Amino acid sequence: MNKLILLFSIFIMGATASMQSQYKLDRPKLVVGIVVDQMRYDYLTRFYSKYGDGGFKRLLNEGFSCENSHYNFIPTYTAVGHASIYTGTTGSTHGIISNYWYDKFEKKSIYCVDDFNYPAVGTSSTMEQKSPYRMMTTTVTDELRLSQNMKGKTIAVGLKDRSAVLPGGHSSNGSYWFHGRDEGNFVTSAYYMEALPKWVDQFNQSGLKENYIGMKWETLYPIKEYTESIEDENIYEQPFTGEVKPVFPHDLPELKELNGGYDLLKTTPFGNSLVMEFAKAAIEGEELGARGYTDFLAISFSSPDYIGHRFGVDSKEVQDTYLRLDRDLAELLNYLDQKVGKDQYTVFLTADHAAVQVPAYLKSNKIPAGYFDEAAFGNLIREHCATRWGSSEIIEYISNFQIFLNHEKLKELKLLREEVSDDLVDLIINYEGVSKALTALTLQRTEFSEGMLSRLQKGYNQKLSGDVLWIPDPAIISYSQYGSTHGSGYSYDTHVPIIFYGHGSKKGITRQPVEIIDIAPTISSLLKISFPNGSSGRVIETALE
Repeated sequence: MNKLILLFSIFIMGATASMQSQYKLDRPKLVVGIVVDQMRYDYLTRFYSKYGDGGFKRLLNEGFSCENSHYNFIPTYTAVGHASIYTGTTGSTHGIISNYWYDKFEKKSIYCVDDFNYPAVGTSSTMEQKSPYRMMTTTVTDELRLSQNMKGKTIAVGLKDRSAVLPGGHSSNGSYWFHGRDEGNFVTSAYYMEALPKWVDQFNQSGLKENYIGMKWETLYPIKEYTESIEDENIYEQPFTGEVKPVFPHDLPELKELNGGYDLLKTTPFGNSLVMEFAKAAIEGEELGARGYTDFLAISFSSPDYIGHRFGVDSKEVQDTYLRLDRDLAELLNYLDQKVGKDQYTVFLTADHAAVQVPAYLKSNKIPAGYFDEAAFGNLIREHCATRWGSSEIIEYISNFQIFLNHEKLKELKLLREEVSDDLVDLIINYEGVSKALTALTLQRTEFSEGMLSRLQKGYNQKLSGDVLWIPDPAIISYSQYGSTHGSGYSYDTHVPIIFYGHGSKKGITRQPVEIIDIAPTISSLLKISFPNGSSGRVIETALE
């Protein structure tokens, strides 16, 4: 009997020990979130043979890649993408519904991170007064700080203000972005601090920006090897101001004055390199991953977006940008190995949206595509309302493929919102280039579980969005004839990389559907912390150890 009791006790102790080891708190020293602005998934495969072994290939071969990962909402813009990555939910919940949107209460167009309560820090410019106050939920970076009694640090950096402000969350220790023009410095706002840290001042004075702006942008490898891109000289790209043709080499010293001063760096691969160097300086200056807590570094590489908008996704400029970014990533990963320690940090890499191929180029290859004339569309809508309803003033604003009705004018004319909205839907759906149209009331009363209308619904915010919404046909964009853009719910805008690498992640791939809002809960699960408070994504279990 005593032997049985002893054996039972040993069994219980073993089982308890097993459970304890299973639930051991094992966090990385540092999490590095990397967002590449306007990165299509196929850039991983299209340029794969040209990449070195230490950047994208290292992440793919040693990390966990989600090959069927998509945005699950409309619109696919920078601010909404970054907010959704870090909150684990969509604009319907976190409140960042575009980069700019019409505020129907203030009766004006607003910018997602403008906050005039906080002066700029590091510049006298009034353009850099920013904060995350319009984002209504917490981020994974917020939750990591809360879980450690605010002892862990979060630092966020990007060329764009929104790409640093939103990932950093509400509790960021420092979110920094690039102020170009005649300064070329990384700056912040008084929301975060009263003065720049010494290490930021030193970086701004290091001379790196002068080195980069003093170079010619030439291809990294012989241009004849860039066989994955169309001819350098073509009719689908927009040259820099001062250039006759949009072709290599691009002489930055000659172009600087006519192209926004140091802002020119944003539309070159050297903007990415500058951000990478600043990220390394942040790790050093803030002692990230070296203080006994888990820290978070959020990095956004925005140059691919500026370059894609100007030159298009099939350009040699885009290809060169990714080959150079590959080198920057390799340098960053090697630095993390040395500074933080191999297997002591976790990385995820994704994109805030992808991009459509230039419609003019698609049309030249007999593929359906085209351009949406917003001015003509707006005139049609207002003329129709003047004829049908007695006043064009019932249309208050049109933006982001949404119509905002003037509710005061509707009351004055004794018109029903629902009746006018339904009438406009009937008109819009017959407009060339429009795929779907519906009222906000439909989105409020109907649950769409899949497809394009589901994506539209997930980006719709009852408090902030318009009264009538529509979706253009595939490859129909509101943009110039040169370069590319994004914003839709079609696969060319939604299909982006999601890669997990390092501490706590597995090696492998999945072809199962994954949504962008799954990143935050997955990282939260890896860190064993609370999910962001509005999170609606799922943990990608196959990605984690």
